[in-house]
Amino acid sequence: MRHAGHRAAGADESGPDHLDGDEPILPARVHRPSDLLRLLLGILGIAVVLVVAAFAHGTTAGLEQDIDKGAGQAPPLLISFAGFASSVAVLIVPVAFAVERLIKRDGLRIADGVLAAVLAHGVSLATDLWVAEHAPASIQNALTEPAPGGGLTDPVHGYLAPVIAYMTAVGMARRPRWRVLLWVVLLLDAFAVLVGGYTTPFSILVTVLIGWTVAYGTLYTVGSPNVRPTAQQLLGGLRRVGFKPVRALREDSPEADRSEQNDRGRRYLVTLEDGPPLDVTLVDREQQAHGFYYRAWRRFALRGITQRRSLQSLRQALEQEALLAYAAIAAGANAPRLIATSELGPDAVMLVYQHIDGRSLDTLPDQEITDELMRAVWRQVRALQSRRIAHRRLEDDAVLVDRSGTVFLTDFSGGEIAAGDLVLRMDVAQMLTTFGLRVGAERSVAAAVAVLGPDAVADSLPLLQPIALNRNTRATLRRLAKERAQREREAAIEASRAGREAAGEGEAGELEAAGGRSPRAEKHAERAEKRAVSEALEEAREEDLLSQIRRQVLLVRPQAPVQPARLERVRPRTVVSFVAGALAAYFLLSQLTHVDFRQVVGGANWGWVAAALFFAALTYIAAAMSLLGFVPEKVPFVRTVIAQVAGSFVKLVAPAAVGGVALNTRFLQRAGVRPGHAVASVGASQLFGLGCHIILLLVFGYLTGTEHTPTLSPSRTVIAGLLTAAVLALIVAAVPVLRKFVVERVRALFAGVVPRMLDVVQRPQKLLSGIGGMLLLTVSFVMCLDVSIRAFGGELSYASIAVVFLAGNALGSAAPTPGGLGAVEAALIAGLIAFGLEKEIATPAVLLFRLMTFWLPVLPGWLSFTHLTRREAL
Repeated sequence: MRHAGHRAAGADESGPDHLDGDEPILPARVHRPSDLLRLLLGILGIAVVLVVAAFAHGTTAGLEQDIDKGAGQAPPLLISFAGFASSVAVLIVPVAFAVERLIKRDGLRIADGVLAAVLAHGVSLATDLWVAEHAPASIQNALTEPAPGGGLTDPVHGYLAPVIAYMTAVGMARRPRWRVLLWVVLLLDAFAVLVGGYTTPFSILVTVLIGWTVAYGTLYTVGSPNVRPTAQQLLGGLRRVGFKPVRALREDSPEADRSEQNDRGRRYLVTLEDGPPLDVTLVDREQQAHGFYYRAWRRFALRGITQRRSLQSLRQALEQEALLAYAAIAAGANAPRLIATSELGPDAVMLVYQHIDGRSLDTLPDQEITDELMRAVWRQVRALQSRRIAHRRLEDDAVLVDRSGTVFLTDFSGGEIAAGDLVLRMDVAQMLTTFGLRVGAERSVAAAVAVLGPDAVADSLPLLQPIALNRNTRATLRRLAKERAQREREAAIEASRAGREAAGEGEAGELEAAGGRSPRAEKHAERAEKRAVSEALEEAREEDLLSQIRRQVLLVRPQAPVQPARLERVRPRTVVSFVAGALAAYFLLSQLTHVDFRQVVGGANWGWVAAALFFAALTYIAAAMSLLGFVPEKVPFVRTVIAQVAGSFVKLVAPAAVGGVALNTRFLQRAGVRPGHAVASVGASQLFGLGCHIILLLVFGYLTGTEHTPTLSPSRTVIAGLLTAAVLALIVAAVPVLRKFVVERVRALFAGVVPRMLDVVQRPQKLLSGIGGMLLLTVSFVMCLDVSIRAFGGELSYASIAVVFLAGNALGSAAPTPGGLGAVEAALIAGLIAFGLEKEIATPAVLLFRLMTFWLPVLPGWLSFTHLTRREAL
């Protein structure tokens, strides 16, 4: 099906079962995503059982009473027989299976099972210890009961969990006869220990889940034996379906096996003893698992877009691809004819296609992609869409052109029949982008309009967005965007350098004529440099490909809808914020359960509460000073203060480190600062604030470590923190990937910030305002926390309070929750307690501090945000 296949067709056929090409040696073990998924499900199941056991007291007690009542009516002889039979079977069945595997030379599975059993036994002992020493009483009551011989029963059966882990790890459940025997043994053992009063139902569930979870965790860690079929097995499978193969050539690159994005199977060109060659696609479980989590996420996160392959079995994948191949040909599209299909054991399938001697679109040079060729491709797409068939992978490697110029569409493994309008329009958007990357937007749109018509092309505009495109296409668009940004930065730097040189020459001439330094000349030179940079940016700015395609379509259909369709059901940031918010709420509620709010309200000193309100209000003035100190342009101070108050409302809908930056950047742009300078000013403020934050944290940490000692030697905590930071810095410097990541981010940051800092340095009063505002901001927050502590009768040194606030603020900025909600409270409370403050004082003090600095300003922040929006200042 590829050009490489044509090269091999005339090769020397020296003997049967000959393999050409680079067929790599398959790894002995593979890490299956399904094992990791089962591990996570097992952990979740254990957590659910423990939560139910902790809170459903009535259910657990009633269930145990029902079992005890039923056990009293069971014949003692039956109970004794079940106990004896299960004890013998639990030992004999694993040994019998091990002997059977060893006879078939499958000793690796036995080794996996023994390792899983040992680990499960260790986890069982650890769980028993935790339940006995640290678990809540409700969990202890649910997992244990008085044993018939005295004492308490074991929370986890130390012999049953290893057996379950062993039998799961060796794959006994995948063999029908052994699976039935396994379930009989488990049910018999559960009946014996439950009726005999040696366990509880929750203990049985936890035991089974521990064995199951440890088994899959072991398999994922050490890897499962690789059962992927080789090319030799492929040739044998072809003989079983009536072909006489001579040689097989691997058509795709062997490196594709290691690609996380390759789930399309291995492709071979097979030469027969008589007749034309065949194209064979080999799909196995490992290849199908590539990109599993990516497809599962797309299925969950995108609305109206099905991703069935993320949950398909091999037989379902085989049936779907065969159905799509027949449906495409029935629709009148040119597609490789499917000749035969077959299974290659339980873990692989093969699809045999008619060989097409041609080249894929990605191997054709750009000059060979003519308008007629593109129209031929669009005719194939039109044929599919006429029968509502979606291809879903219309990239350039899925289009094949034979020697006569006939176009074929290949790789229907991800397609759909009876597809909806949304998916069909996504195919059009994908094909427009594929051709646009090769020949440009104008020719791509013209070819599509010539075949599909302007209305069908215009309908795809809402789907012309990165999230609707294929993974490889999105990666290419991101790479091109980085290249455009780099060219724009280089143009701005070159224009700035040329402007400074021209200004220097002009100033030298004016100084020579006037005999002195002219302020007017300086301002003129500065304006000329800014104008040159702005003009250079405008000239260097390039439109991205998707915008170019939209513009070309709008030239044909000006009334076409351009608003992007809402495809995302949920965003990754939403999931992270939800999880982080749930954890933060848990920790916060665990603290609040010990707080008597009546005592908090009645026990607070209202004089100190008023002082906390004053210092909280002072922070907004300090924040405005720190921002304007890095903005050389004139911006109204009062309006800047109002913008900082508006930031209190923005914190509720965005993480603290994101919302404030976006709001300040937008505010400066509306105030007349050019976009690039606005971003650079906010970046300079953030960068300088980060440095100031780190310095203050180190200084106050050092003072905190020395305030209780007669010498100036720092505490062990400070030394440990410094050593940890040094080790992290060394790790980043030693690992190439981390080093490159940090260098690129720092370089991108300094590309715009450093010139802005040079402008600020030339105005000492501005720099002094920025530094003073940052120091005043930190002092105001520290004093607000200090008076909040004093409001409840507590007292700590200013150095200790400063360390707690700075550390908590850093954690809040890193937390993905709005305003660091939950993370800040937990960090501040823990820090104050660590420095010796009583918990009964630390918790209400932190709540008062957060009330003054986070919750109370929300309403004024909303009013300020609305006011600035109406005045078009945001």
